[in-house]
Amino acid sequence: MLKSILTRICFLVFTVSAKVLMANGSDSTIILPLGGNAWVNSPAVITDTGVSNWSEQGNVPVIYFRITKPQQLDLSLKLQVPSGKSRIKVTIGEKEFIKQVSATSPEIIHVGSITPGKGGYIKAELHGIHKTGPVFANVSEMIISGVHADNEVIYVKNGSSFYFCRRGPSVHLNFHIPENLKNDVRWFYSEISVPLGMDKEGSYFMADGFSQGYFGMQVNSKSERRILFSVWSPFETENPESIPDSMKIRLLKKGPTVHAQDFGNEGSGGQSFMRYSWEAGKTYGFLLGAEPDTAAGSTIFTAYFKDLSLGKWFLVARFERPKTLSYLSQLHSFLENFIPENGNLVRIAYYKNQWIAGKNGEWHELNQITLTADAAARNKLRADYAGGTKDGQFYLMNCGFFDQFIPFDQVFERPLYSEKPIVDFNKLP
Repeated sequence: MLKSILTRICFLVFTVSAKVLMANGSDSTIILPLGGNAWVNSPAVITDTGVSNWSEQGNVPVIYFRITKPQQLDLSLKLQVPSGKSRIKVTIGEKEFIKQVSATSPEIIHVGSITPGKGGYIKAELHGIHKTGPVFANVSEMIISGVHADNEVIYVKNGSSFYFCRRGPSVHLNFHIPENLKNDVRWFYSEISVPLGMDKEGSYFMADGFSQGYFGMQVNSKSERRILFSVWSPFETENPESIPDSMKIRLLKKGPTVHAQDFGNEGSGGQSFMRYSWEAGKTYGFLLGAEPDTAAGSTIFTAYFKDLSLGKWFLVARFERPKTLSYLSQLHSFLENFIPENGNLVRIAYYKNQWIAGKNGEWHELNQITLTADAAARNKLRADYAGGTKDGQFYLMNCGFFDQFIPFDQVFERPLYSEKPIVDFNKLP
Protein backbone atom coordinates (compact mmCIF):
# COMPACT_ATOMS: atom_id res chain seq x y z
CA MET A 1 0.00 0.00 0.00
CA LEU A 2 2.76 2.43 1.02
CA LYS A 3 4.71 1.48 -2.08
CA SER A 4 1.63 2.18 -4.21
CA ILE A 5 1.12 5.61 -2.62
CA LEU A 6 4.79 6.52 -3.07
CA THR A 7 4.65 5.37 -6.67
CA ARG A 8 1.57 7.54 -7.29
CA ILE A 9 3.19 10.58 -5.61
CA CYS A 10 6.34 10.13 -7.67
CA PHE A 11 4.22 9.84 -10.81
CA LEU A 12 2.32 13.05 -9.97
CA VAL A 13 5.55 14.93 -9.20
CA PHE A 14 7.06 13.70 -12.46
CA THR A 15 3.94 14.67 -14.42
CA VAL A 16 3.76 18.18 -12.93
CA SER A 17 7.50 18.66 -13.41
CA ALA A 18 7.25 17.48 -17.00
CA LYS A 19 4.44 19.93 -17.70
CA VAL A 20 6.44 22.77 -16.18
CA LEU A 21 9.49 21.80 -18.20
CA MET A 22 7.39 21.58 -21.36
CA ALA A 23 5.89 25.00 -20.68
CA ASN A 24 9.29 26.49 -19.97
CA GLY A 25 10.74 24.69 -22.95
CA SER A 26 8.22 26.37 -25.23
CA ASP A 27 9.10 29.83 -23.95
CA SER A 28 11.67 31.92 -25.77
CA THR A 29 13.98 34.86 -25.21
CA ILE A 30 13.96 37.88 -27.51
CA ILE A 31 17.06 40.00 -28.10
CA LEU A 32 15.74 43.43 -29.03
CA PRO A 33 18.43 45.73 -30.52
CA LEU A 34 17.91 49.36 -29.54
CA GLY A 35 19.48 50.47 -32.82
CA GLY A 36 16.21 49.61 -34.56
CA ASN A 37 13.65 49.85 -31.76
CA ALA A 38 14.45 52.97 -29.72
CA TRP A 39 14.22 56.75 -30.02
CA VAL A 40 15.78 59.53 -27.96
CA ASN A 41 16.05 63.30 -28.04
CA SER A 42 19.32 65.17 -28.58
CA PRO A 43 22.12 65.29 -27.47
CA ALA A 44 21.75 61.55 -26.86
CA VAL A 45 21.81 59.57 -30.10
CA ILE A 46 20.65 56.27 -31.53
CA THR A 47 23.11 54.44 -33.77
CA ASP A 48 23.09 50.86 -35.03
CA THR A 49 24.78 49.86 -31.77
CA GLY A 50 22.13 51.44 -29.54
CA VAL A 51 21.82 54.47 -27.26
CA SER A 52 24.93 56.55 -26.63
CA ASN A 53 25.84 60.04 -25.37
CA TRP A 54 23.01 59.76 -22.83
CA SER A 55 24.28 62.61 -20.70
CA GLU A 56 21.26 64.68 -19.65
CA GLN A 57 18.24 63.91 -17.49
CA GLY A 58 16.05 65.41 -20.20
CA ASN A 59 17.19 62.68 -22.58
CA VAL A 60 14.68 59.84 -22.29
CA PRO A 61 15.39 56.80 -24.48
CA VAL A 62 12.11 55.11 -25.42
CA ILE A 63 11.91 51.47 -26.54
CA TYR A 64 8.96 49.86 -28.36
CA PHE A 65 7.90 46.28 -29.05
CA ARG A 66 4.54 44.64 -29.68
CA ILE A 67 2.98 41.51 -28.18
CA THR A 68 -0.16 39.77 -29.39
CA LYS A 69 -1.34 38.45 -26.01
CA PRO A 70 -1.07 39.57 -22.39
CA GLN A 71 1.39 37.54 -20.33
CA GLN A 72 4.16 37.99 -17.78
CA LEU A 73 7.47 39.04 -19.33
CA ASP A 74 10.89 39.29 -17.74
CA LEU A 75 13.03 42.22 -18.89
CA SER A 76 16.76 42.94 -18.82
CA LEU A 77 19.04 45.53 -20.42
CA LYS A 78 22.48 45.08 -21.92
CA LEU A 79 24.49 48.19 -21.08
CA GLN A 80 27.75 49.61 -19.90
CA VAL A 81 28.77 52.69 -17.92
CA PRO A 82 32.11 53.89 -19.37
CA SER A 83 33.09 55.49 -16.07
CA GLY A 84 31.54 56.21 -12.70
CA LYS A 85 28.23 54.95 -11.38
CA SER A 86 24.67 55.70 -12.46
CA ARG A 87 21.18 55.39 -11.12
CA ILE A 88 18.51 54.88 -13.77
CA LYS A 89 14.77 54.27 -13.77
CA VAL A 90 12.91 52.06 -16.22
CA THR A 91 9.23 52.97 -16.60
CA ILE A 92 6.71 50.70 -18.33
CA GLY A 93 3.13 51.83 -17.88
CA GLU A 94 2.61 52.32 -14.15
CA LYS A 95 5.55 50.11 -13.16
CA GLU A 96 8.92 51.60 -12.26
CA PHE A 97 12.22 49.84 -11.71
CA ILE A 98 15.21 51.69 -10.27
CA LYS A 99 18.64 50.20 -10.93
CA GLN A 100 22.16 51.06 -9.81
CA VAL A 101 24.57 50.39 -12.68
CA SER A 102 28.34 50.62 -12.93
CA ALA A 103 29.43 47.94 -15.43
CA THR A 104 32.45 49.28 -17.34
CA SER A 105 32.08 46.58 -20.00
CA PRO A 106 28.80 45.43 -21.61
CA GLU A 107 26.75 43.52 -19.05
CA ILE A 108 23.17 42.25 -18.81
CA ILE A 109 21.30 43.95 -15.97
CA HIS A 110 18.02 42.41 -14.82
CA VAL A 111 15.22 45.01 -14.73
CA GLY A 112 12.13 43.13 -13.53
CA SER A 113 8.86 41.56 -14.65
CA ILE A 114 5.76 43.10 -16.18
CA THR A 115 2.32 41.66 -16.93
CA PRO A 116 0.58 43.77 -19.58
CA GLY A 117 -3.20 43.63 -19.40
CA LYS A 118 -3.66 43.35 -23.17
CA GLY A 119 -1.85 42.75 -26.42
CA GLY A 120 -0.40 45.69 -28.31
CA TYR A 121 2.66 47.89 -28.23
CA ILE A 122 4.74 48.10 -25.05
CA LYS A 123 6.57 51.36 -24.37
CA ALA A 124 9.60 51.32 -22.06
CA GLU A 125 11.21 54.61 -20.98
CA LEU A 126 14.72 54.97 -19.55
CA HIS A 127 15.21 57.89 -17.16
CA GLY A 128 18.55 59.04 -15.85
CA ILE A 129 18.37 59.91 -12.14
CA HIS A 130 21.99 60.41 -11.07
CA LYS A 131 25.47 59.79 -12.47
CA THR A 132 29.05 60.35 -11.42
CA GLY A 133 30.47 59.88 -14.93
CA PRO A 134 29.86 61.75 -18.20
CA VAL A 135 26.93 59.55 -19.33
CA PHE A 136 24.26 57.49 -17.59
CA ALA A 137 24.96 54.42 -19.74
CA ASN A 138 25.39 53.13 -23.26
CA VAL A 139 22.51 50.73 -23.85
CA SER A 140 22.59 48.25 -26.73
CA GLU A 141 19.81 45.70 -26.13
CA MET A 142 16.67 44.85 -24.23
CA ILE A 143 16.27 41.16 -23.43
CA ILE A 144 12.69 39.86 -23.13
CA SER A 145 12.46 36.44 -21.48
CA GLY A 146 9.64 33.98 -20.94
CA VAL A 147 7.79 34.70 -24.18
CA HIS A 148 5.16 32.01 -24.78
CA ALA A 149 5.23 30.17 -28.09
CA ASP A 150 1.78 31.48 -29.05
CA ASN A 151 2.68 35.11 -28.28
CA GLU A 152 4.19 36.77 -31.35
CA VAL A 153 6.56 39.63 -30.57
CA ILE A 154 6.91 42.25 -33.32
CA TYR A 155 10.12 44.23 -33.28
CA VAL A 156 12.99 45.21 -35.59
CA LYS A 157 15.40 42.30 -35.64
CA ASN A 158 19.16 42.18 -36.00
CA GLY A 159 20.06 41.87 -39.66
CA SER A 160 17.20 44.16 -40.73
CA SER A 161 17.75 47.66 -42.07
CA PHE A 162 17.55 49.81 -38.94
CA TYR A 163 17.46 52.92 -41.15
CA PHE A 164 14.32 51.94 -43.07
CA CYS A 165 12.62 50.30 -40.09
CA ARG A 166 13.12 53.39 -37.94
CA ARG A 167 11.48 55.39 -40.74
CA GLY A 168 8.45 53.18 -40.17
CA PRO A 169 6.17 51.17 -42.45
CA SER A 170 4.95 52.73 -45.70
CA VAL A 171 1.37 52.05 -46.74
CA HIS A 172 -0.26 52.35 -50.15
CA LEU A 173 -3.62 52.65 -51.87
CA ASN A 174 -3.58 50.75 -55.17
CA PHE A 175 -6.50 51.93 -57.28
CA HIS A 176 -8.68 49.51 -59.23
CA ILE A 177 -9.13 50.67 -62.83
CA PRO A 178 -11.90 49.16 -64.98
CA GLU A 179 -10.50 46.82 -67.64
CA ASN A 180 -12.01 48.82 -70.48
CA LEU A 181 -10.16 51.96 -69.32
CA LYS A 182 -6.74 50.58 -68.38
CA ASN A 183 -5.09 51.42 -71.71
CA ASP A 184 -6.55 54.90 -71.99
CA VAL A 185 -5.69 56.80 -68.79
CA ARG A 186 -4.60 60.18 -70.07
CA TRP A 187 -5.26 62.07 -66.81
CA PHE A 188 -5.37 61.18 -63.11
CA TYR A 189 -6.83 63.58 -60.54
CA SER A 190 -6.94 63.16 -56.76
CA GLU A 191 -7.10 65.18 -53.54
CA ILE A 192 -5.41 64.99 -50.15
CA SER A 193 -6.20 66.57 -46.80
CA VAL A 194 -4.03 66.17 -43.72
CA PRO A 195 -5.75 66.64 -40.34
CA LEU A 196 -4.44 69.27 -37.95
CA GLY A 197 -1.42 68.03 -36.03
CA MET A 198 -0.75 65.15 -38.42
CA ASP A 199 1.68 67.06 -40.66
CA LYS A 200 4.80 65.68 -38.98
CA GLU A 201 8.26 66.46 -40.32
CA GLY A 202 9.46 63.79 -42.71
CA SER A 203 5.99 62.98 -44.05
CA TYR A 204 5.44 62.37 -47.74
CA PHE A 205 1.75 62.38 -48.60
CA MET A 206 1.96 61.01 -52.13
CA ALA A 207 -1.19 61.60 -54.18
CA ASP A 208 -0.59 60.52 -57.79
CA GLY A 209 1.74 57.57 -58.16
CA PHE A 210 2.18 55.76 -61.48
CA SER A 211 4.47 53.19 -63.10
CA GLN A 212 7.19 55.72 -63.88
CA GLY A 213 7.06 58.14 -60.94
CA TYR A 214 5.19 59.89 -58.15
CA PHE A 215 3.65 63.26 -57.24
CA GLY A 216 2.59 64.60 -53.84
CA MET A 217 3.39 66.91 -50.93
CA GLN A 218 6.01 66.76 -48.19
CA VAL A 219 6.94 68.23 -44.82
CA ASN A 220 10.69 68.75 -45.19
CA SER A 221 11.43 70.76 -42.04
CA LYS A 222 9.80 73.11 -39.56
CA SER A 223 10.13 75.93 -42.08
CA GLU A 224 9.82 74.18 -45.44
CA ARG A 225 7.17 72.20 -47.32
CA ARG A 226 7.31 71.00 -50.89
CA ILE A 227 5.19 69.81 -53.77
CA LEU A 228 7.32 67.04 -55.31
CA PHE A 229 7.11 65.42 -58.76
CA SER A 230 9.63 62.83 -59.93
CA VAL A 231 9.98 60.57 -62.97
CA TRP A 232 12.35 57.59 -63.09
CA SER A 233 14.69 57.02 -66.00
CA PRO A 234 14.17 53.75 -67.93
CA PHE A 235 17.87 53.09 -67.24
CA GLU A 236 18.07 51.29 -63.89
CA THR A 237 20.75 52.75 -61.63
CA GLU A 238 21.15 54.48 -58.29
CA ASN A 239 23.62 56.96 -59.78
CA PRO A 240 22.09 59.56 -62.13
CA GLU A 241 25.52 60.39 -63.59
CA SER A 242 25.71 56.91 -65.09
CA ILE A 243 22.54 57.34 -67.18
CA PRO A 244 23.30 57.51 -70.93
CA ASP A 245 22.11 60.70 -72.63
CA SER A 246 19.59 58.71 -74.66
CA MET A 247 17.94 57.46 -71.44
CA LYS A 248 17.89 60.67 -69.41
CA ILE A 249 14.70 62.36 -68.28
CA ARG A 250 14.40 65.68 -70.10
CA LEU A 251 12.80 68.73 -68.50
CA LEU A 252 10.54 70.47 -71.03
CA LYS A 253 8.94 73.08 -68.81
CA LYS A 254 8.52 73.96 -65.15
CA GLY A 255 6.68 76.47 -63.01
CA PRO A 256 8.44 79.79 -62.29
CA THR A 257 9.21 78.88 -58.66
CA VAL A 258 9.98 75.22 -59.29
CA HIS A 259 13.45 73.75 -58.84
CA ALA A 260 14.41 70.83 -61.12
CA GLN A 261 17.35 68.44 -60.81
CA ASP A 262 18.48 64.84 -61.21
CA PHE A 263 17.97 62.43 -58.34
CA GLY A 264 19.39 59.06 -57.30
CA ASN A 265 19.66 56.47 -54.51
CA GLU A 266 16.09 55.23 -55.04
CA GLY A 267 16.33 54.61 -58.72
CA SER A 268 17.38 57.67 -60.73
CA GLY A 269 15.71 60.22 -62.94
CA GLY A 270 14.33 63.74 -63.01
CA GLN A 271 12.97 65.48 -59.95
CA SER A 272 11.14 68.76 -59.49
CA PHE A 273 9.81 70.49 -56.42
CA MET A 274 8.00 73.68 -55.55
CA ARG A 275 8.37 75.13 -52.08
CA TYR A 276 4.80 75.77 -50.99
CA SER A 277 3.44 76.35 -47.48
CA TRP A 278 0.48 74.01 -47.71
CA GLU A 279 -1.52 73.72 -44.50
CA ALA A 280 -3.00 70.91 -42.45
CA GLY A 281 -6.78 71.02 -42.40
CA LYS A 282 -7.04 72.13 -46.05
CA THR A 283 -7.59 70.08 -49.21
CA TYR A 284 -5.28 70.13 -52.22
CA GLY A 285 -5.69 68.78 -55.74
CA PHE A 286 -3.16 66.89 -57.88
CA LEU A 287 -3.52 66.43 -61.64
CA LEU A 288 -1.16 64.18 -63.58
CA GLY A 289 -1.11 63.76 -67.35
CA ALA A 290 0.60 61.41 -69.83
CA GLU A 291 1.03 62.06 -73.54
CA PRO A 292 2.82 59.41 -75.64
CA ASP A 293 4.74 60.65 -78.68
CA THR A 294 4.93 57.78 -81.17
CA ALA A 295 7.31 59.59 -83.50
CA ALA A 296 9.82 60.30 -80.73
CA GLY A 297 9.28 56.99 -78.92
CA SER A 298 8.79 58.84 -75.65
CA THR A 299 6.06 59.96 -73.26
CA ILE A 300 5.57 63.39 -71.72
CA PHE A 301 4.41 63.41 -68.09
CA THR A 302 3.00 66.65 -66.66
CA ALA A 303 2.06 67.49 -63.07
CA TYR A 304 -0.25 70.29 -61.89
CA PHE A 305 -0.97 71.24 -58.29
CA LYS A 306 -4.11 73.07 -57.11
CA ASP A 307 -4.73 74.98 -53.90
CA LEU A 308 -8.50 74.49 -53.70
CA SER A 309 -8.90 77.44 -51.33
CA LEU A 310 -7.45 79.72 -54.04
CA GLY A 311 -8.98 77.91 -57.00
CA LYS A 312 -5.63 78.18 -58.79
CA TRP A 313 -3.59 75.64 -60.75
CA PHE A 314 0.22 75.62 -60.60
CA LEU A 315 2.41 73.88 -63.17
CA VAL A 316 5.02 71.83 -61.36
CA ALA A 317 6.90 70.29 -64.29
CA ARG A 318 6.68 68.62 -67.66
CA PHE A 319 9.16 65.77 -68.15
CA GLU A 320 9.87 63.69 -71.25
CA ARG A 321 10.73 60.04 -70.58
CA PRO A 322 12.55 58.34 -73.47
CA LYS A 323 11.89 54.82 -74.74
CA THR A 324 8.40 54.93 -73.25
CA LEU A 325 5.06 54.81 -75.04
CA SER A 326 2.47 54.61 -72.30
CA TYR A 327 -0.50 56.29 -70.77
CA LEU A 328 -0.80 56.23 -66.97
CA SER A 329 -0.82 52.83 -65.28
CA GLN A 330 -0.50 51.26 -61.82
CA LEU A 331 -2.11 54.27 -60.19
CA HIS A 332 -1.56 54.50 -56.45
CA SER A 333 -1.12 56.78 -53.45
CA PHE A 334 1.08 56.26 -50.43
CA LEU A 335 2.13 57.59 -47.04
CA GLU A 336 5.72 57.39 -45.86
CA ASN A 337 8.11 58.97 -43.38
CA PHE A 338 11.60 59.76 -44.67
CA ILE A 339 13.22 60.96 -41.41
CA PRO A 340 14.18 57.97 -39.19
CA GLU A 341 14.25 60.12 -36.03
CA ASN A 342 10.53 60.82 -36.57
CA GLY A 343 9.46 57.23 -37.13
CA ASN A 344 7.89 57.20 -33.66
CA LEU A 345 5.36 59.92 -34.56
CA VAL A 346 1.94 59.00 -35.90
CA ARG A 347 0.62 60.64 -39.07
CA ILE A 348 -2.57 60.25 -41.09
CA ALA A 349 -3.99 61.65 -44.32
CA TYR A 350 -7.27 61.42 -46.20
CA TYR A 351 -7.14 60.58 -49.91
CA LYS A 352 -10.28 61.39 -51.83
CA ASN A 353 -12.03 62.31 -55.06
CA GLN A 354 -9.97 60.13 -57.40
CA TRP A 355 -10.82 60.37 -61.11
CA ILE A 356 -9.28 59.32 -64.42
CA ALA A 357 -9.92 60.62 -67.93
CA GLY A 358 -9.05 59.23 -71.35
CA LYS A 359 -8.11 60.97 -74.58
CA ASN A 360 -11.70 62.15 -75.00
CA GLY A 361 -11.59 63.99 -71.66
CA GLU A 362 -14.47 62.02 -70.12
CA TRP A 363 -14.01 61.53 -66.37
CA HIS A 364 -14.49 58.20 -64.55
CA GLU A 365 -14.43 57.93 -60.76
CA LEU A 366 -12.18 55.45 -58.92
CA ASN A 367 -13.62 54.19 -55.64
CA GLN A 368 -11.93 50.82 -55.02
CA ILE A 369 -8.42 50.16 -53.72
CA THR A 370 -6.22 47.37 -52.42
CA LEU A 371 -4.30 48.31 -49.29
CA THR A 372 -0.64 47.26 -49.43
CA ALA A 373 2.45 47.87 -47.31
CA ASP A 374 6.24 47.71 -47.52
CA ALA A 375 8.76 45.17 -46.23
CA ALA A 376 8.80 46.58 -42.68
CA ALA A 377 5.14 45.58 -42.36
CA ARG A 378 5.26 42.41 -44.45
CA ASN A 379 8.23 41.03 -42.54
CA LYS A 380 6.52 41.81 -39.21
CA LEU A 381 9.15 44.29 -38.08
CA ARG A 382 6.62 47.11 -37.52
CA ALA A 383 2.85 46.85 -37.03
CA ASP A 384 1.89 50.52 -36.70
CA TYR A 385 0.11 50.93 -40.02
CA ALA A 386 -3.48 51.24 -41.16
CA GLY A 387 -5.58 52.22 -44.13
CA GLY A 388 -8.91 51.73 -45.81
CA THR A 389 -12.04 53.87 -45.62
CA LYS A 390 -13.17 56.33 -42.98
CA ASP A 391 -15.94 58.94 -43.19
CA GLY A 392 -16.50 58.13 -46.85
CA GLN A 393 -12.85 58.69 -47.79
CA PHE A 394 -9.77 56.57 -48.21
CA TYR A 395 -7.15 57.09 -45.54
CA LEU A 396 -3.62 56.00 -44.67
CA MET A 397 -1.96 56.04 -41.25
CA ASN A 398 1.50 54.99 -40.10
CA CYS A 399 4.16 55.20 -37.38
CA GLY A 400 3.59 56.15 -33.74
CA PHE A 401 3.23 52.55 -32.44
CA PHE A 402 -0.57 52.56 -32.23
CA ASP A 403 -2.21 49.22 -31.44
CA GLN A 404 -5.03 48.78 -33.96
CA PHE A 405 -3.26 48.01 -37.22
CA ILE A 406 -5.25 47.12 -40.34
CA PRO A 407 -4.06 44.00 -42.22
CA PHE A 408 -2.82 44.76 -45.73
CA ASP A 409 -3.82 43.12 -49.04
CA GLN A 410 -7.46 43.92 -48.36
CA VAL A 411 -9.87 45.54 -50.83
CA PHE A 412 -11.78 48.64 -49.72
CA GLU A 413 -14.49 50.64 -51.43
CA ARG A 414 -15.64 54.18 -50.70
CA PRO A 415 -18.96 55.76 -51.73
CA LEU A 416 -19.09 57.47 -55.11
CA TYR A 417 -18.82 61.26 -54.93
CA SER A 418 -20.12 61.87 -58.46
CA GLU A 419 -18.56 65.34 -58.42
CA LYS A 420 -16.25 65.45 -61.42
CA PRO A 421 -13.15 67.64 -61.18
CA ILE A 422 -13.47 70.97 -62.92
CA VAL A 423 -10.49 71.25 -65.26
CA ASP A 424 -10.26 73.50 -68.30
CA PHE A 425 -7.34 71.80 -70.04
CA ASN A 426 -6.94 74.71 -72.45
CA LYS A 427 -6.28 77.11 -69.58
CA LEU A 428 -3.78 75.04 -67.62
CA PRO A 429 -0.43 76.85 -67.23
